[in-house]
Amino acid sequence: MQEALTIGQLSARSGVAQSALRYYERLGLIRAERTSGNQRRYHRSELRRVAFIRIAQQVGISLEEIRTALDSLPAARTPTAEDWAELSTAWRARLDEKIRLMSRLRDDLDACIGCGCLSLRRCTLYNPEDNLGGEGPGARLVLPG
Repeated sequence: MQEALTIGQLSARSGVAQSALRYYERLGLIRAERTSGNQRRYHRSELRRVAFIRIAQQVGISLEEIRTALDSLPAARTPTAEDWAELSTAWRARLDEKIRLMSRLRDDLDACIGCGCLSLRRCTLYNPEDNLGGEGPGARLVLPG
């Protein structure tokens, strides 16, 4: 394998712990070939996949969603800029919605922190006696919509 990286080299270059890289490999997020001595060797293109995984996780994308996205990339060759652009296009609406939700959360928290909860009648997060619990799990007032 040309330009192969050991797990230690991939870890050092990506800033991701070796245990996490093995976990990503177990989940099918990254791929390694094995030497005759059963040591992992990663193609340099796996660095881009690891960077994508880290960034996607930081914005709250699940590993399952990440795997689905990465599965859309070609397995038999190094993904091209066009391949990554297609993945980006497929995620654009999802990311735009996350940005909108995070902006709304930020704005609601700014108002909440500023009010000091002196008037619970105006609070956009107040849920007395868990009245919204019947609508399902999670934060019901800070959902997309």
